[in-house]
Amino acid sequence: MSQRRTYRLIPCRAVLGYQSRLRRAHLMITLLNEGQWALFSMVLVAIVIALSFHEFGHAWTARFFGDDTAERAGRLTLNPVAHIDPVGLLMVVFVGFGYARPVPIDPRKFTSRYADLLVAAAGPGMNLLLAVVAINGYVLMIQFGWLSLTQEDPWIFCKYFTLLNLLLMLFNLLPIGALDGHYILPYFLPRSWAQRYRYYNQRYGNLLLLGLIGLSILGVPVVSTLFSLANTMLLWIVVVPVG
Repeated sequence: MSQRRTYRLIPCRAVLGYQSRLRRAHLMITLLNEGQWALFSMVLVAIVIALSFHEFGHAWTARFFGDDTAERAGRLTLNPVAHIDPVGLLMVVFVGFGYARPVPIDPRKFTSRYADLLVAAAGPGMNLLLAVVAINGYVLMIQFGWLSLTQEDPWIFCKYFTLLNLLLMLFNLLPIGALDGHYILPYFLPRSWAQRYRYYNQRYGNLLLLGLIGLSILGVPVVSTLFSLANTMLLWIVVVPVG
């Protein structure tokens, strides 16, 4: 019987609070209420792309290590229809948090003892790759004259897209509950500590995760702290010479 990866949470509130003109827009629904259809569409497209690549990363890596469960379930694709959960996407709009469909995985088919680690890391790794490609691609287009700094929309989309992917990566690397990080951390712990961690995370991890989400919705700077780190990382990942 195959085991399933857990839902990829989408912490969108911090990203939406970034631009000065959106300081009151903590939820995507606020953008609609304010008539900012273009910005709403850009953020929605960025979320769909980020999640589709995230889940594809898990599916492709699992297939590489011998598990064809996701492939047989039609998940070895970049088609958003295969990955996006309608209810999860609506939650992003109305609540500020949401999820995508989990990727089915059967660890019994893995051909490497490190496959579980690499499959879990592939989703956040794909988001990092998207962020690097997006921001450096934008810089290159500016340098080649294909875009102008006076064009606001391409820069807004690129920055939202980059920050969203970095935030999705960082959030899913948290080693609590069912996030990707809980598959990764045990590989870096002594065996006795790893067993103890798995035990307590299985019992209390999801409650802790829900608590963090609740605190964030209530205004405690949980996700916004990760967003600050993502904003700092945006400068680190620009590898194209500027100037």
